[in-house]
Amino acid sequence: MATVDGQTRGSDDDGRMVDDAIGLDLDLDEIDDKEFDIPPVDNPPTLESILNAPDDDTDLHDGGITAGAAANSGLLLGTTIALQDEQGETGSLSSQEGILNDRPKKKNRKSVRYEQHGAILRHVVLKSAASQIASAADRVNSGLPTALAVSSVIAVGTSHGLVLVFDPKQVLKYCLGSTAVGTQFGAVSALSLNIDCTRLLCGFAKGQITMWDLSNGKLLRTVTDAHPPGSAVLHLKFTDDRTIAVMSDSGGSVYELSFKRLIGVRTCESQCLFSGSRGEVCVIEPLCIQRNVQEHPMKDVIMIAMASLSKILIVVIKPQLKAHYVHPLRGDAATLPLLSWQFVVIQVSDSNRVIDPVLAFARDQTIFYVQVTCRSFDDIKVTPLQKTELPYKLLAMTWINSRTMIVIDTSERAHMVDVRSKEELEVIDLLEVQLVYSTSFYKSLATGGNVSKALAYAGERACYQSLVMFNGQLVLLGTKGIHVLMLRTWLERIDALVKRSKYQEALNLAQSFYNGKAKGVVGLYGPLEKRKELIGKQLMMILHLYIDLAMTHLCPLRGKVEELEGYFQGVVTICVDHCLSMGQTDFLFGKIYDRFSEDPIAKGTYLECLEPYILNDMLTYITPSVMKDFVQHYEQKAMLSNVESCIIHMDIASLDIHQVVSLCWVHGLYDAIFYIYNQGIRDYTTPLEELLNRLIAVTSTGKQLTYEQVQLGNKVLVYISCCLVGRAYPTGDIPPELLATVRDEVLRCVSALHTPKHPDEEPVYPRLRSLVHFDTREFFNVLSLAFENPDLELEQKQRMVDILLQLMVEGTGFSPHQVGVLFTFLARQMAKHSNTIMVNRVLFEQVLESLCASGEDSRHEERHQALLELLHAGGLQHFDEDRLILMADEAKFFRVCETMHERRGHYHRILSCYWRDVARQMQIFAYISRVLTDGNVANEQKQLVKDEVLRNLEHLVKIDARKTAKLVLVTLNCPPSEAVKHVAGNEGMLFDFLQGVFTYREVSVSGGEDVSKKPLKLEPEICERYLELMCLKAPQNVCYFLRSDDSYRLQESLEICQRHRVTDAIAYLLERSGDIQGAFDLLMNELMRALKDEKRVEVKFDKMYDSIGVIIQLLQRNSHKLDKSQREGLWFPLLERVLAEQREAMRDQDRLDWKSVTRQVINAMMAYIPLSFVLQKVMSDPVYSMGRFGEMKDLLLGMLDTYNYEKTLLHTCANLINHDLHCQLTAFTASVGRAVVLRTDHCLLCSKTIGTLNNTDSVVCFQCGHSFHRLCLSSVTAVSLSSEEAKRWACFVCTKSSVRTQISVKPSSGLLSAAQKSSPAKQSENLADEAQLTAIENLRQSQKCPSRLAILSELVQRDRTGGKSNYRPYGYTSILQHEHFPLRVTAPPPP
Repeated sequence: MATVDGQTRGSDDDGRMVDDAIGLDLDLDEIDDKEFDIPPVDNPPTLESILNAPDDDTDLHDGGITAGAAANSGLLLGTTIALQDEQGETGSLSSQEGILNDRPKKKNRKSVRYEQHGAILRHVVLKSAASQIASAADRVNSGLPTALAVSSVIAVGTSHGLVLVFDPKQVLKYCLGSTAVGTQFGAVSALSLNIDCTRLLCGFAKGQITMWDLSNGKLLRTVTDAHPPGSAVLHLKFTDDRTIAVMSDSGGSVYELSFKRLIGVRTCESQCLFSGSRGEVCVIEPLCIQRNVQEHPMKDVIMIAMASLSKILIVVIKPQLKAHYVHPLRGDAATLPLLSWQFVVIQVSDSNRVIDPVLAFARDQTIFYVQVTCRSFDDIKVTPLQKTELPYKLLAMTWINSRTMIVIDTSERAHMVDVRSKEELEVIDLLEVQLVYSTSFYKSLATGGNVSKALAYAGERACYQSLVMFNGQLVLLGTKGIHVLMLRTWLERIDALVKRSKYQEALNLAQSFYNGKAKGVVGLYGPLEKRKELIGKQLMMILHLYIDLAMTHLCPLRGKVEELEGYFQGVVTICVDHCLSMGQTDFLFGKIYDRFSEDPIAKGTYLECLEPYILNDMLTYITPSVMKDFVQHYEQKAMLSNVESCIIHMDIASLDIHQVVSLCWVHGLYDAIFYIYNQGIRDYTTPLEELLNRLIAVTSTGKQLTYEQVQLGNKVLVYISCCLVGRAYPTGDIPPELLATVRDEVLRCVSALHTPKHPDEEPVYPRLRSLVHFDTREFFNVLSLAFENPDLELEQKQRMVDILLQLMVEGTGFSPHQVGVLFTFLARQMAKHSNTIMVNRVLFEQVLESLCASGEDSRHEERHQALLELLHAGGLQHFDEDRLILMADEAKFFRVCETMHERRGHYHRILSCYWRDVARQMQIFAYISRVLTDGNVANEQKQLVKDEVLRNLEHLVKIDARKTAKLVLVTLNCPPSEAVKHVAGNEGMLFDFLQGVFTYREVSVSGGEDVSKKPLKLEPEICERYLELMCLKAPQNVCYFLRSDDSYRLQESLEICQRHRVTDAIAYLLERSGDIQGAFDLLMNELMRALKDEKRVEVKFDKMYDSIGVIIQLLQRNSHKLDKSQREGLWFPLLERVLAEQREAMRDQDRLDWKSVTRQVINAMMAYIPLSFVLQKVMSDPVYSMGRFGEMKDLLLGMLDTYNYEKTLLHTCANLINHDLHCQLTAFTASVGRAVVLRTDHCLLCSKTIGTLNNTDSVVCFQCGHSFHRLCLSSVTAVSLSSEEAKRWACFVCTKSSVRTQISVKPSSGLLSAAQKSSPAKQSENLADEAQLTAIENLRQSQKCPSRLAILSELVQRDRTGGKSNYRPYGYTSILQHEHFPLRVTAPPPP
C-alpha cells in the first residue's frame, strides 16, 4: 500500500508544488515581550492613534496576545460595547452565550513545546484588521464577526449582514452590504472566494445568497430560490469552475449552483445533489485542483466530499455525477464530522512517486486518510491509507502542508501532528482567540429553529466558518480579531532558540535538520547535498558561538575542579557529537581544540572525552599534534592501559610511531606493539621475536612468574594463535594476500633452532621450549587450532610434530605430565587426520601407555576422550585389542571398553562398564532394555545379558532398587521367587531389592509407571520375608506397610510381628482378625509401660497424648461393630486410665493440660456411649466429685456444646435432604404437566392422517413430537409388554436402538380417538408418559452423584473405618469430632 511520504524532497518543483498560489503578504515581525523583557506601556495610546498607526504583527506565546492590540484599553472597550449592543439584535452570536460562557478557563493552561522540535508555529494577530472590525461595529453597527474567507484578500462577514473586505496590507477595501440587508437576510453565515479572487459568495442565516464583484464592489446576484426557504446557509464553496459552486443548508441538503449570463441577465440554477431526508450533511469540501497543482489528471474533474453525522461520501459532479466512496462515521453525538483536502507526495515504490489528493476526514477522536487516484474520468479509485486515534475530541482539523496537520480539540488547543509518524509536534493554546462558533446557524434560529435535534446538538461546537487554511497559513476568526498560525522556517526555528540562549537545543534541532529526522520542516529545498551544506554552515556558526560563550560567559567563575571538569565534559561531548555527525574533524581538532587548550582543565577534559568515541570506533583519526598531547596527558595521569585500548582503534597515520612505540616498550603495552607493527609496518615477526626473548628469560629461571610475566606469555600465545588461523591481533583479519606469508614466518620464528646471536650454552629450540614450559596445555591448544586450518600444509604439521617429539621425548627437562599432554595432542591429531601424521611405532606405544596410565586423575577425562577419538578414527586397528581392553579397563576408560566390547558383540560384558562408571550408572537400565528389545541382537547374546544381570543383581540394586525390580520382573520377566534367590545370601541387599519390588508395585498400581496390563502378583512367602526384614531394618514402617498391602497372610504376619515385638503392627493385625479387645489391651499395656518407665513429666504427657490418640482411633473404627456392653468395656477403662493420670498430676501439682486429654476422650466416646453414662462416670471420679464447680465447668460445657453441635448438624442434614427431595419432586411434577406438540398430523410410517384408520385404533405419541399408528409401529418395532395398559416403545425415526420409552396409549379419532370419547373411565387413567419417566430417571441418576448427605457421611466414615485408602496418622481426628469446628449452617430457603 502506498504511504504518505512526509520527508522526501527531490527537487524545488516537488517542494513548492503545493505552494504556487499567491500568498497573503503579511510581512510580520515576531516580537515577544516575555522573551525580550519589553516593559508595559504606562500611557496607552488613543483609539485614533492606533487606527492611524502603521500595521505590524504580534507573536503569541503560551496562548496569550502579547502586543499592543491586546493592551489597547480603548480598543477593548469598544469591542466590549459592541458585544453588549449585539446580544439583543441578531441571532448569530447571541445564541452562543452559553457556549461562550462554557469556554475553558485559562487556569494552568499553557502551550506545549517539545525540545526536540522547538517552536514550530508562529501565532500572530492582525491588529489593524481587528481594530477596523471593532471600529466598524462601533461606528456603523456592523455587528460581530461570523464568517471568514481568505485568498488574496480577507473577507469577514458580520452578524448584521455586512462583509468587510481587507487587502493583504490589512487595509479595508470594501464594506459590502448594509444593515438593512442584514435585517432582511440575517447574519452572514458563509463566505467563499473563487479561484482568481474576483467573486465573493455570501450566504445568510435566512437562506439568501449574494454574489459580489470584488473588482468594483458591486452586487452581481441575489439568489433567493437556490434551496427551500426556512433553512440557513451553512456552507458555500466555489469549485475550480468559476461558474459552479456548492452549498449546504441547515436542512442537511447539498445543492449545486450553476451561474450563467444570458443576454446580459445573470441567472443561477440550483440542483440538489444530496437530500437531507437521507441524513443531514454537516460539512462539504470541494477539491480545488487548479489552486494547488496546475497540471493534474483531475484538472477537469469537479469532486466534492460531504459528511453527515453517520457517513462520509466522495462524489464527482463534473463531467458526470457519480459517488465513488462511502465510509461510515461513528462518534460522540456532540461532535461534528470534519473534512480537509491536501495534495501529498505518495511513495508508491522505491523509485516512483505521485502527487495525489488525500482526504482527511474525522469525527470524535479518529482521523481517516484516503487517497484519490485518477487515470481517466472512468478510472477514479479511492484507497484507504491509514487511521489515527487521538486522545482528545476534535473541534476542527486542517492540513498545514503535505506532511503536517493542525487539529483543534474541544478545549480550544491547537495540536500540530505529523501525519506519517502520528507524533505530536507542538500544542498552542487558543483560548484567548475566542473562536467564533456557528451554533445559531446550525440551530437555524433566524428561521424558526426547524432543524433536527441531532444536528442542533452536534452544532453546539460548529466553527467551520472560523478557520481557513490558505498558502500554509491557518487564519482564525475570533470574536475580537483575526489570528494567524503559520509555520516557522527551519532557520527561524533555530534562531528562536538561539535568541533564548538555548544553544544545546538549537544545536540538536539543527542536527535533526541535517540528519533528515526533523518534523514540520519549511524552507528547505533543493538536492540533499545542497540542503546539508546550508544546514551545516548554520550549525557550525551556532557551535562556534556556543564554544565562545561556554568558555567565557557561561563558564563558572568559581568552583571545585570536579565541578569544572563536569561542566567542560558536557561542553566537549556536545562539540564532538555534532562535529562527528557532520564529518567536521578539522574544526574539532582545530578551532575547538585551540579554544579548549587555553585552559588546562578544559584541555585535559577535552582529551579524556575523546576516549569513549575512540573505543566505539566513532573516531579513528586524530591529528598528530592532538594525539601527542593525548598520549602525554594519559602518561602523566598513569592511565597507560587506556592509551593502549585507544591505540588499537586508531588509524596508524595519526600516530607518532616513534613516540608511541617507545612508550609501549617501556610500559609493556603489548597489544599496542602488535597493532603498530602489524598495521603500520606490516611486520608480524619482529615484536614476536622480542617478546619470545623476554619469555625465554623469565621461564629459564624456574621461579614463580609474576602477574606481568604471565600476561606477557598469554598475549604471546594468543598472538601466535591469531596469526596461524588468519586473524589480526587484537581485532580484524589479516589481509588475504599476506595469510600464507604470515603463517610461514610465525611458524619459522617459533620453531627456530636457535635465536640470533645466541650463546653457546643455549639449548635447541629455545622458543618452543619456553612456550611449553610457560603453559603446556594452552600451547598445544594453540597448535590444535592451527592444525585445524586446511591451508596449513601437511609437511608443516609433520615438521612441527617431529620437532616436538625430538624436543620433549628424546630430550630432557620436561615432566611426565608435559609429555602426557604431548601424547594426548598427538593422539587427537592422528585421529582427526586419519593417521596422516607419521609417528614412530615405539613412540606410538608410548602414547598409548601414557594415555592409559592410571596415576594422573587430573587429566583422566581428557586422556579418556583422546583415546576414544583415536579408537573411532581407526588409529588402533593394528594394536592388540585384548591388550587395549586390559589397559583401558585398568585406566577406567569405560567408554573405550564399551566400544571394544560392542564391536565384538559382547553386550553382556558392557554391563560392568556402566555400573563401574559413576557418571553413567543410571543409564544401565535403559541400555539393558535397548539391547533386549533390539531385533539385530541374537537371542544367545540376549540370554547372556539376562544371565549377567541376574548374577550381578547386587550392583543394580545399589544403583536403584525400584528400577532394578522393574527390570527383573517386567523386562526380564523373571519370577519374583527366582529373583530373590540371587540376593538371598545378603539380608541387607535382599531387603533393598524387596523394598524396590514393593515400591515399584505401589507406583504401578497408582498409575505412575507404564507397566504391563497384568498386575504384579507376589507370593505370600515373599511378602512375609520382606515383613520380617522390615521388622529388623525399619520397624517404624511395618504398620504402614500392613495397612497399604494385602498380599500377606494374617496369622503368619501376626506371628512375625509378635516375634519382633512391633506393637503398633500387632495391634493392627489383631484388629483385622477381629480381636478388638486384644488390640485394646495391647495398646493399653504399652501405654502403661511407657508411663511407668518415663519419669520426665513433659515427655510422659506427650507419650500419653499420642498413645491416647491411637487408642481412640482404634475404638472409633470398631465401636459400631460392638454391642453396648462391649463398647462400655473398652471406653470406660480408657477413661479411667486418663482420670487416674489426671489425679496423679493434680497430686503432684503438674501444670500441664491433662484436662485436654480427658476432654478428648469424652468427646470421642460420646458418639458411642450415652451421655448420661459418661457424665455419671465422670462425676463419680474423685477428680470431679470432690472438686468445685469451677473445676468441672469446662468439662460440662464442652459436653453440652458437643451435644448441641451434633443436634444442629443432624437437623441441618435433614433439612438439606428434604430440600433436595423437594426440588426433584418439583421438577418431576413440572415435567408431568408438560404438553406434547406433534410435528405432523399424519403417521410417519404409513403417511396417512391420524384417525383415517379404524376409530378404535390408538395413536402412539413421543416426546420428540413424532406420532405413529399403534399398528404401524408394532409392525416395525419390538414391543415389550409390561401390562395391558402400558407398553414400552422406541421412536422409529429418532433411534433404532433397543431403548424403550414408556408412553400412554390413546385411542385415535383425528387427534382424539372415538375410543376416548366412548370410554371416560379409561380416559381418567393417567399413565406415566415420557417426560415423567425422564424426570424419574434424572432423579435416579442425580442420586448416584455425591449428595450433600453423602459428603457428610463420607467425612464421618473416613474416621470410623480402617481401610487402606482411609489411613490417617496417629493423633488425627475428624473435623466433625472436633469441638471447636465452626459449623455455621442454616436451613435452605423455601422453594
